[in-house]
Amino acid sequence: MDDHFAPRPIAGWYMPAAIASLLFMLLGCATFLMNVTQNPASLPLDQRAMFEAQPVWITAAFGISSIVGAVGALMLVLRRKAAQGLMLLSLLAIMVWLAGLLAAPGFHDLASTRDIALAIAVLLITWTIFWFARHSRQRGWLK
Repeated sequence: MDDHFAPRPIAGWYMPAAIASLLFMLLGCATFLMNVTQNPASLPLDQRAMFEAQPVWITAAFGISSIVGAVGALMLVLRRKAAQGLMLLSLLAIMVWLAGLLAAPGFHDLASTRDIALAIAVLLITWTIFWFARHSRQRGWLK
């Protein structure tokens, strides 16, 4: 019998990782909130053009990813099994968001290499948090 996924005592690094995940997702929520409440007239011309070229569905995907991700990370802190499903939904929404950034006509032309690199970094961190939730559930650390 394979004991690779047998329940184990909770690791000492679990809670710091769960709190870091929650802080990252809350940062995403704050970024989303700033994005939807900002006045485009106050932005420099290049950023205003990007803001106006962004389709609503890209903004919605970012919001879903951020909000659902924050709830999923909170479930990690509370050690609830729902964390895995919520983090998967957040990961899928961030993939839609990134696909939109790369494929939306007009928007892709305005995005800089820095913007795309940041979007890929957010995707990788979200994937890591999903992996952490999955790993935690497999180890029996979530109730």
